Amino acid sequence: MNDGSTSGELTNSLRALLARLAPGDRLPSSRELIKEYRVGPATVARAIAALAAEGAVVTRPGSGTYVAQRTRLDAEAPAADTSWQTVALTDRTVDTHLIADPLGPPPAGTIPLDGGYVHRSLQPARALSTALARAARRPDAWDRAPAGGLPELRTVFAHIVGGSVAAEDVLITAGGQSALSIAFRAIAGPGSPVLVESPTYPRALAAARAAGLRPVPVPLDADGVRPDLLADAFAMTGARLLYCQPTYQNPTGTVLAPERRRQVLDVARASGAFVIEDDFARHLGHGGPVPRPLVADDRDGTVVHVTSLTKPAAPSLRIGALVARGPVMERMRAVRLVDDFFVTRPLQEAALEVIGSPSWDRHVRSLGTALRERCAVLAAAVTRDIPGATLATLPTGGLHLWLRLPPGVDDAVLTSAARQRGVAVSAGSRYFATEPPAAHLRIGFAATAGLGELTEGVRRLGAALADLDPGEGLADRGPGQE
Repeated sequence: MNDGSTSGELTNSLRALLARLAPGDRLPSSRELIKEYRVGPATVARAIAALAAEGAVVTRPGSGTYVAQRTRLDAEAPAADTSWQTVALTDRTVDTHLIADPLGPPPAGTIPLDGGYVHRSLQPARALSTALARAARRPDAWDRAPAGGLPELRTVFAHIVGGSVAAEDVLITAGGQSALSIAFRAIAGPGSPVLVESPTYPRALAAARAAGLRPVPVPLDADGVRPDLLADAFAMTGARLLYCQPTYQNPTGTVLAPERRRQVLDVARASGAFVIEDDFARHLGHGGPVPRPLVADDRDGTVVHVTSLTKPAAPSLRIGALVARGPVMERMRAVRLVDDFFVTRPLQEAALEVIGSPSWDRHVRSLGTALRERCAVLAAAVTRDIPGATLATLPTGGLHLWLRLPPGVDDAVLTSAARQRGVAVSAGSRYFATEPPAAHLRIGFAATAGLGELTEGVRRLGAALADLDPGEGLADRGPGQE
């Protein structure tokens, strides 16, 4: 074990040692562990503390650390019976089938073309680490944060959104997914319909259903959601809520056309409905101008805006924001108080330092350049190695390509075959609230280590498609279909 070993690795090694010892046996001293595993004193202390918290060891000051006595965890203890929970839990309200990977975790070496976050090499890791270390040293680091978020951070988000948005219109959340969950539960009651783009983000569908809402799909075309069909959907369902992604939509990458942006708001207002604008890709443009958020031009409180720093920064920077005006903001603040009081202060302080620094703009620009290059390389590879497939569009922002598969190919079968070839992709059926009109794949270009992995991943995907038996990859057909 080298000097860079973590306390977690040492803890695992000590667990293996404990399995060979008897209750009451003494562990090697800290000095012996430091020498044997080549780690520092702090690493040993953290590992011993973790084992003590688990009840695996007992520390006796001045004497040493000993294996804890085994009691009710003996091997002879009868197996637990949790079958009663099936009756107690009744109906399932949280459905994760669209967001859970049915194939399980991919094996080591799998090329991740299904990732929704940027690779570590594209993250501002040094700036994040420095900011978090500074935040932890503040005298008020562990004080309670304001329920709405730090005023300075709310001001920064208001500036990012633009228009007449002010700090009091902003509620800091623990990432974009938390913001969606809060908004769905605050705006519509259980059993209500919610209009969604088709296709759309699976975790938004899951959050809506967990809130008891019924997603109703409204088709997209190359210019985004269709206002004519949107008006029909509002009239037919009586919905009072639309969830949409106007900028670099996930999964298609489409951008709502300028003339449609006003039409969508007009249709929603005429229906007395709210629009949840998921602006997750605000900082994921590929170098060109990024459209203004819908909320920046909305003064009447129609739009509830969701944004996040997670996608352009790092998966564990769980900082997002809700932007809204009027009573709906008070309703969302109430939901947040019931959920978790506030977002941890050190993480807010770190986020404030990172996005308030001039280096943030440089990061966003360099990230956009890298994403544009990756997008072009992946699109060229798909055109070359996936015959018969069609790219819906070459996106100007975001992290994904949306690929329509050749006629008759089953996206789930191909996804499984690709995994066996060592490449992970996302089956398109996960992105539809109801039956998909055709088979698609969502292929990401941000999570791989470099361009070489992108091209190799597509080569493997093409090989998996070519290897499908003529009947194996065909989607199920109804009577009379060919």
